[in-house]
Amino acid sequence: MFEPIHGSAPDIAGRGIANPIAMIWSVSMMLDFLGHPELGKLVMQAIECTLSDCKAPRPTDLGGTASTSQVGDAVCERLLALK
Repeated sequence: MFEPIHGSAPDIAGRGIANPIAMIWSVSMMLDFLGHPELGKLVMQAIECTLSDCKAPRPTDLGGTASTSQVGDAVCERLLALK
C-alpha cells in the first residue's frame, strides 16, 4: 500500500484546501519501488518544478490560496510538460 501518512485534519475536511503534494510524492515512491525509477523521477521533478515556480498555485499551508485540485492540476501539467 502506498499512501501519505498524516492526521485526519477534521478542521479542513470537505473544504478542498488539503495539500496534495504528499499524495503525489507517494506515487513517485511507488513507481520507484515497482521498478520504474525513471517515471518516479519525472513525478518528483514535476513536484519540484511546481513548488519552485513563484507563479504556480500554492496550497494554503504553504502560504497560497489554491485549492487541492488546483495544486494537483498544476503538478499534472508540469508532469505532462516533462514527458
